[in-house]
Amino acid sequence: MARYGPRLVIPIDLTKKPWEQRFPLHNRWHPDIPSVAEVTEGEVFRVEMMDFSGGGITKNYTADDIKDADLSIVHYLSGPIRILDSDGIPAKPGDLLAVEICNLGPLPGDEWGFTATFDRENGGGFLTDHFPSATKAIWYFEGIYAHSPQIPGVRFPGLTHPGIIGTAPSMELLNIWNERERDVEENGIQSFKLCEVLHSRPLANLPSTKGCHLGKIQKGSTEWEKIAKEAARTIPGRENGGNCDIKNLSRGSKVYLPVFIEGANLSTGDMHFSQGDGEVSFCGAIEMSGFLELKCEIIRGGMKEYLTPMGPTPLHVNPIFEIGPVEPRFSEWLVFEGISVDESGRQHYLDASVAYKRAVLNAIDYLSKFGYSKEQAYLLLSCCPCEGRISGIVDAPNAVATLAIPTAIFDQDIRPKKSNVPLGPHLLKRPDVFKCTYDGKLPITKNASATS
Repeated sequence: MARYGPRLVIPIDLTKKPWEQRFPLHNRWHPDIPSVAEVTEGEVFRVEMMDFSGGGITKNYTADDIKDADLSIVHYLSGPIRILDSDGIPAKPGDLLAVEICNLGPLPGDEWGFTATFDRENGGGFLTDHFPSATKAIWYFEGIYAHSPQIPGVRFPGLTHPGIIGTAPSMELLNIWNERERDVEENGIQSFKLCEVLHSRPLANLPSTKGCHLGKIQKGSTEWEKIAKEAARTIPGRENGGNCDIKNLSRGSKVYLPVFIEGANLSTGDMHFSQGDGEVSFCGAIEMSGFLELKCEIIRGGMKEYLTPMGPTPLHVNPIFEIGPVEPRFSEWLVFEGISVDESGRQHYLDASVAYKRAVLNAIDYLSKFGYSKEQAYLLLSCCPCEGRISGIVDAPNAVATLAIPTAIFDQDIRPKKSNVPLGPHLLKRPDVFKCTYDGKLPITKNASATS
């Protein structure tokens, strides 16, 4: 009898730790992390995932778990999955792996998520010089909609997607990653002119045995010790795809990933119920456990055929993404502009990071006029389906970035009007987000002209 429906290849038991799962999870990229499952191109298969923290962040009404989060363990991924063609021949280096997202969602019975900002001394976020304290909001799901008791007056449909989906690097590509990221970590402040806030965050996250999990490889073994010292962190997106955080990769989308090792070794995780462009608070989507139902196709020789190297080797390529047909429909937006002039009034030359920072700060200050705390607004803009754009990158000296917020997500009209903004304590959006004290000594940026 013919089989219909997806085949479950990686199950998750939420009562167990990531390393206790039937197929232990991994949180590094390395070609020698062994695959835990095989699939054939054309079949629909289901992969279940824990949230990026492996259950370390809870729905308890406190931000202590954010402040004390161990960031050496992120992100826990399901996989690797070895991909074969219909003749049983594995994907080969130089192929292109087309991965179609057929379906996705939260794990049944675990329909909640969280959005947070890490403490400035422990990861921070895009605006960590303005918001140095750890904060957290809990979201609950009602079908396609999300709402949070900590950010009242807001409800919106989620554009659910995996934050991470990628193939394993070859050893050659892994060495390229480690060499260039080590150079940034060691010499970046001296050699690059960066937005100042980025100076107070890690410039790169280099290989580390601390918090390392390598799937089926036994921790502490000789093999584990060798690989853990080489394996790349999962934090940035790279040539293999990885942590791209593209919010539109939902149902019906396709990802065209380069293949660097035999079998491709596909891994995925970091599921998001919803996210704003940029994921600005860093722990900034609505993070959740979840599942993907996928279908793969191997395009033989597709890397050379479709991907153009942008670097010194044929490995310096990037994936292609095809956005699916399913998205929330919003017709009215309030758009905030930012230019590459920082809070001190200093001009930066075509710096899109500074411009986007200004756009986000403008939006946060504006929303605070309607009863929201700035921490509520910051988390909201990180996880609601807002649209970020680089609107201008050629008109020196100012880059121009914009942030568009769908007005329909609010229970009040937030557009400017001839009458003054309503005032009064009844307008305050309470309860507020959970917040810890900031105990560090780094200076906090203040915008003297902004709303207090």
